[in-house]
Amino acid sequence: MAIGVWISLALYFVLMIGIGFYAWRKSTASSEQYMLGGRNLPPSVAALSAGASDMSGWLLLGLPGALFSSGLVQAWIGIGLLVGALVNWIVVAPRLREQTERYDNSLTIPQFLANRFPTRAFALRTVSAIIIVVFFAVYTASGLVAGGKLFSSAFGGLINVGGFSDYSVGIWLTLGIVLTYTVIGGFLAVSLTDFVQGCIMMIALVLMPVVVLFGSGGGGFSQASETLSAVDPNFLSLTHGLTLVGFLSAVTWGLGYFGQPHIIVRFMAVRSVREVSTARNIGMSWMAISLIGAVCLGVFGRAYAVRNGLDVKDAETIFIILADLLFHPLITGFLYAALLAAIMSTISSQLLVSSSSLTEDFYRLFLHKEASEGESVFVGRISVLLVGIVAAVVAGNPDSEVLGLVSHAWAGFGAAFGPLIILALTWKRMSGSGAVAGLVVGAITVIAWIQLGWNSSFLGGPGVYEILPGFIASWLAIYLVSLATQSADEFREINT
Repeated sequence: MAIGVWISLALYFVLMIGIGFYAWRKSTASSEQYMLGGRNLPPSVAALSAGASDMSGWLLLGLPGALFSSGLVQAWIGIGLLVGALVNWIVVAPRLREQTERYDNSLTIPQFLANRFPTRAFALRTVSAIIIVVFFAVYTASGLVAGGKLFSSAFGGLINVGGFSDYSVGIWLTLGIVLTYTVIGGFLAVSLTDFVQGCIMMIALVLMPVVVLFGSGGGGFSQASETLSAVDPNFLSLTHGLTLVGFLSAVTWGLGYFGQPHIIVRFMAVRSVREVSTARNIGMSWMAISLIGAVCLGVFGRAYAVRNGLDVKDAETIFIILADLLFHPLITGFLYAALLAAIMSTISSQLLVSSSSLTEDFYRLFLHKEASEGESVFVGRISVLLVGIVAAVVAGNPDSEVLGLVSHAWAGFGAAFGPLIILALTWKRMSGSGAVAGLVVGAITVIAWIQLGWNSSFLGGPGVYEILPGFIASWLAIYLVSLATQSADEFREINT
């Protein structure tokens, strides 16, 4: 492995840890600072932090890998996500920013739900915190799998520490760096590193497809189109072989946005409600550019691989293979850093949200209600460590698919929290009992759907992505139970 790669990666790691120490000095004195950065994020930081924490390793591994294998029809996942993210910024972001502060300065999603529905506060905080910790253990594991795949593919047996494989070293090194800056600097460190990582990711996703197309061995659009047509005449079709079930399973990924705690918590931290629209415009521009780059990478990467006889055993590693093959070692290291940025930005956000729930919704609720600010911050740091270690154990299987792990966790959060968050913010008649029903029904439906195998095959046909039945079931449960129970006038009007 060329020394230039190590130099770029070392600089990247030092920068991330340096940001962690900067944030430690600026914003870790209280729970609000450690968990929400004092609700003082500039729009640009909030926007790229939401985007980078959302996209994770699947943007550079999972999505390009799906397109590499199956063609442009897989782009519907990205289209669904783009639409879902836009609606999330319009419907959820301004309301959540305003209402979490109005409802007793809620610092976590479970705490907001408890304050919004005080008649069912205990049940909501407990159940939602359990769902967050369980699903984030799986979600965080997907990021660590991506880190393991990077080191396994890029270093190919060059690393052997105490008998551990490249894959294992990748998992623990990725986790170690993330834990360092997250434990030290809290939410501000995570948000600032997300901003830097988001910039690196976007540059990489613009640079890589351009070089693949127009660099040595590329041949441009026309050659790529001819090559792909020879592989499969329908490779560049958005609709060939697309069934209604397949279409719904792809675009309904966008439904997940409304219930992702690690994304919507960024809305709670924007400096003011007025600046949410600015953050939305920045975030959606970043997301569109990054998704287009990922789609182009998967499609044109397949053309490059065929034209140049590359043997790609794992489609999800096409980014790593091309980074190593086409660029100077210093640039290759930068591209590896972009992949690590995608992975680490999401892991750090998930660890912090899990930590916040364990601290505010378990420790302060069950063990020490009068915990001081300093004690709460300390418990939060310990919680980050514990969730990270559990996720590393879950990620131990090198055959795990990044996109598969992400899809299950994404569906779990989207179905459990999505309808609940939307209706809690917009429907005055919603009751606490309805909130609990939606939370439980959404999570159970997703888990049962996966266990029954209906996400792979449903009624003898193609599988239905579990978020769709989960989201519908949760919405219906909230609506019907709320109509059947008293709302107790729990919605607080804005004081004017």
